[in-house]
Amino acid sequence: MFEEFYGLSGKPFQLTPDPAFYFPSGTHRKALSYLRYGLAQGEGFIVITGEVGAGKSTLVAHMIASVDPRQLTIGQVVTSKLGGEEIVHVVAQSFGLPVEGHDKASALGAIEAFLHEEARAGRRCLLVVDEAQNLAVEALEELRMFSNFQLGSHPLLQILLLGQPEFRDTLQNHTGLEQLRQRVIATHHLAPMDAQEIEPYTLHRMRMVGWNETPAFEAGLFEGLYTASGGIPRKLNQLLNRLLLLGAVDQRHSIDAGMLQSVLAEMASDNATSEPAPEAAPAQAAPLADQPVETAGSEALEQAQAARLEQALAERDAQIAELQQAVVELARALEDGVGAQAHPELAALRERVAQLETRLAEQERSMHHSLTMLIEWIEDRDGSIAA
Repeated sequence: MFEEFYGLSGKPFQLTPDPAFYFPSGTHRKALSYLRYGLAQGEGFIVITGEVGAGKSTLVAHMIASVDPRQLTIGQVVTSKLGGEEIVHVVAQSFGLPVEGHDKASALGAIEAFLHEEARAGRRCLLVVDEAQNLAVEALEELRMFSNFQLGSHPLLQILLLGQPEFRDTLQNHTGLEQLRQRVIATHHLAPMDAQEIEPYTLHRMRMVGWNETPAFEAGLFEGLYTASGGIPRKLNQLLNRLLLLGAVDQRHSIDAGMLQSVLAEMASDNATSEPAPEAAPAQAAPLADQPVETAGSEALEQAQAARLEQALAERDAQIAELQQAVVELARALEDGVGAQAHPELAALRERVAQLETRLAEQERSMHHSLTMLIEWIEDRDGSIAA
């Protein structure tokens, strides 16, 4: 939605990793240097850790996009909680190796044969394991055993482990991982971006989609973005997506700190526990944000959300008609020149108009928020399908 309003060629702050949007912050430059150093060694383990959303996957996607596939074959694994035998089969699948049944020995044999074939063809092999904090110690030990595969004196497989901060703690302190620790040749922890990097990060990603300085980003906004995001790229992307969507809905050509406060208030409301409305409250459509949207891809849910939005629009139109009629009646009473004391209905009409205006304002806020959430949900679902 906001891409069309601002004339952008794509989504500048998508949540899925895209190497084209890689931004060389200080911590990412260091991590990339460690990655390149580790790859140059051609053996052992490289470990990159960082908070959720720190940019580990984008960093690795950028690195992968820069290597020659004729020289380096890459297998990628995103782990759930895997044990020792399971990780062997998942690694085989990551390199496209068909392994019948669940025989661990057959899977290991297929992997070793594949690594030998790649080496004879002049290609090195790299295994990228994301979310490594989910692996059992037994699975990590199985990965260490892969580093024993050699052709003569040349190692056949190098492994890159990506994980959250708890994985770094496990790797450093677990008594059963001493042999793996000895094979780590490069490690780096991705820190959040610095405050002064928020503005260049934002403008870099906007320029990647053809930004022509509309919307403008006003002074003071970036300090607030840093405070709210803590310098974590994914959190920053979430905030900027919401800001651009709000700007498009309100047809704003500049983004300011006041809009950021509105977005933060909406997000806090999204995360708050909803309380049931009192029975005597005026009837109005429940905001879409009161319902958790976690089943992306469900056509039934999308249709239900759209139906609720249509119902809310109909109720809003009815309230507008009622307000217009009340205003007409009030105007007629005023034209008659009758005071409130001589005409008690006049005071009642004024109170009725005030109540309707309040209800309509509440309905508009609910509609605005519901529409924003529905558009975001549909865009996120389409983005995940494309990914």
